[in-house]
Amino acid sequence: MDRTQGQSGRDEQGAGGPGTPSSASASAAAPASTGQAPTPSGPPGPARVVTLTAGDFTLTVNPVDGSEIEPLRPGTERGRPAKRDAAARAVRDAAARPPVLPGPPISGRPLLARGEELERLVRLLGRGRSVRLTGPSGSGRSALLDAVAARCAGLAPDGVVRISGYGHQQPGELLHALYATVYDAPRERPERDELLARVRDIGAVVLLDDLEMGGSALDELLRATPECAYLLAATPETKAPSDDSHVEEVFLTGLGKEDCVALLEAGLGRPLTDEETAWAGDLRFASEGLPLRFVQAAAMLRQRDELNHSDEDDDEEEPGVFEERPRDSGVVPLPTLAEGAAPAELLASRVSESARAALRIACALGGELPHHAHLPALVGDTHADTAVAELLDCGLLTPVGTRYRLAAGVARQLEDVGYGDTASEEARTAARHYAWWTGHASVVPERVGREADAVLAALAGADVVAAAVLARTAAPAFAASLHWEAWERVLRSGAEAARKAGEVAEQAYFHHELGVLALCEGRVDRARAELETSIGLRGALADKRGTVAGRRALALVVDREVAGAAASPPLRLEAPAAASEAVTVATPATPATPATPAVRTDAVTKAVPAAKSAPALRSGPAAAPRVDPAVSAAAVTRVAPVTPAVPVSAEAVTRMTPVVPVNRRSEPPTTLSEVFEDAFPLSPQPAPPAAPVPATVPAGPARGAGRRRRVLLAAAGALTVVALGTVVSLAMSSSDTEPPADGPAVSSTPTTAAPTTVQQNSGNDPAEEPPVTAPSDGGTTPGASAAAPSPGRTPGRTPSRRPSSTPSNSPRPGTPSTAPTATEPTPTVTETGEATPTATAPTGPGTATATSPTTAP
Repeated sequence: MDRTQGQSGRDEQGAGGPGTPSSASASAAAPASTGQAPTPSGPPGPARVVTLTAGDFTLTVNPVDGSEIEPLRPGTERGRPAKRDAAARAVRDAAARPPVLPGPPISGRPLLARGEELERLVRLLGRGRSVRLTGPSGSGRSALLDAVAARCAGLAPDGVVRISGYGHQQPGELLHALYATVYDAPRERPERDELLARVRDIGAVVLLDDLEMGGSALDELLRATPECAYLLAATPETKAPSDDSHVEEVFLTGLGKEDCVALLEAGLGRPLTDEETAWAGDLRFASEGLPLRFVQAAAMLRQRDELNHSDEDDDEEEPGVFEERPRDSGVVPLPTLAEGAAPAELLASRVSESARAALRIACALGGELPHHAHLPALVGDTHADTAVAELLDCGLLTPVGTRYRLAAGVARQLEDVGYGDTASEEARTAARHYAWWTGHASVVPERVGREADAVLAALAGADVVAAAVLARTAAPAFAASLHWEAWERVLRSGAEAARKAGEVAEQAYFHHELGVLALCEGRVDRARAELETSIGLRGALADKRGTVAGRRALALVVDREVAGAAASPPLRLEAPAAASEAVTVATPATPATPATPAVRTDAVTKAVPAAKSAPALRSGPAAAPRVDPAVSAAAVTRVAPVTPAVPVSAEAVTRMTPVVPVNRRSEPPTTLSEVFEDAFPLSPQPAPPAAPVPATVPAGPARGAGRRRRVLLAAAGALTVVALGTVVSLAMSSSDTEPPADGPAVSSTPTTAAPTTVQQNSGNDPAEEPPVTAPSDGGTTPGASAAAPSPGRTPGRTPSRRPSSTPSNSPRPGTPSTAPTATEPTPTVTETGEATPTATAPTGPGTATATSPTTAP
């Protein structure tokens, strides 16, 4: 102890901490970097430069300036590592168990009432099934795993592998631990793809104690190792496996009354009295038969026997005549039921002072107890290393992996009685001790890795200055020991502590290490962010060597980004090559079926200016005039959509090209006439030069004739619609009477209309009122059309001579509809006698229909 305390100050100065000059650190790092052993005359070098292989990179852990990373040089690639033999696996398994404690050996505890569970577990594992052993803390899961390991030694080709799952929420670190246990690959950490390929060939019985994950994370672990049979020990609070994992469930319950009494007698070393047997029965009912409670109860009874002087040599311990200590005349009673259910306070009060000091340290570190070799320096007693065995015999400690921690519920019970009052001071003391120990050159990285949980607990409870120093010295050791989960945690804690303490140089170091770690694990975005932060901080400090190291690592990040972008290019849509290609290539994916024409327009065609009549254009099949026989057949058309006859090509389906109209209008249409001109051009513009016709499309005179015919039909249909609109507008422009105020009078009874004559007006005279009397029979000739209106004048009314017919509720395609709908009133001229005014409404908005006057019979 004195030797350790005397050398602590000198070793801390040479540890390369924040307060160490850079020249001293550089000179001390020289022997370690060359690989030569330090001379006995000089102090040991603080820097431990370790070279690792991480995937495709070579990682050089440099505690002075930060880790350096570079690609693997040609010819330095390692082959596939070999698996360990049985002797090497035995050595590895012994190293994974808790250490042997100094002092008298602890007697083994019998495994009672677990024979049925043991046989079932061995049988399921022998069949290659994975089992989840569920039981509360203190139910004896670890003892049952030891028995299963002894029975399953020869089942699998790779033997039995023991792994601790305490503190692991992701399957990645468990896979790396399994890989390092089975394969002989020192200083190598494969990347994820290579790791999955190698662990797939492992065939072993894996005993995973203290499991803390389930669901999809556990499924990933099981899928990665299909040749392994797992025995997963977990508590009921742990997330359950998924339904597709096919994991068997075995539950551990409490012991019976006879088994509890037998366990209590085995720990006490003598048979129980009647009073103790009754007390054991009450304790079994209160604790539900947990074996841990009876291990602690046996310790309380042993302490009671010692206090009651039940040993044979009690006379040697009696006080002398001159001693003032009175003789103990009273008898220590049995513990109460409450003390048996929560025995930590009573047990701690009867152990040695060094053991109580160790309990205070464990409470300050969140339940983690340091290795027994650290207790003399932490407690201040040279014999404090024997306190671990004393606490373990009392049932206050439980083994977890390669270390010990407080048993379930002990930390809470001790904190309630004041053991946590000095937690901050104890954590600061532990952090300073670990800062010296982890930075010492005689400590190998593997020892630091086994002490990772206690180091991280001390880092979490220390102040910012002590935490920054500890993180600075412990981070390179964790990196060299391949315990990268602890490496990342200590780097993040150190960066936060350095930021709070104002240590910019240390903050830049931690960000640099985080960037290197992210690059080794393939997280390129995180690596870029961390390295850029480190380069910025080191640039502010004018640290040239650190800036160069950061830029080299950042160059590897850029190379990985470029390689990733080249491996998976993004999906892009190409723009069309030319506008003509849009007309000739972009055809619908499925052949269009010609639609049945919904309107058949029959009109008398005359030379009517389309520009003047388009604004008053109204389409409606109800008032279409009859067709004159003198009109050519081209004037009467059936309007139908033009369907392209070009077969569909693969290029037309996949390429997205815009639709270019035939009439290349510089501005979008704003009026109704322009819309009709775009849809039915009166004089079609020449189409752009067509692309080469595919070989599958037939070309010839038949195709050209069909196209000209469709153009002529479309033009004739457009002229018919224009003429119809002109006639309707002429009919609506003049009226003989004003419309009634109350609305149009609609007659639902059709009447027979008599032929009427039309009185024409000259183009320069205003419109006159229509005559009241009926015109003469020879006024007009069937087939004559109205004169063309002059520009700027309102054309006269041109009534129709077509007799009205009975309207149909559902007009058939191609026939005009005469269903009356009252939207706009249309006056009716009364010629002789009593006339019945009738008004027919248009079939759609914006459509007017004029009817001829009717004469009563």
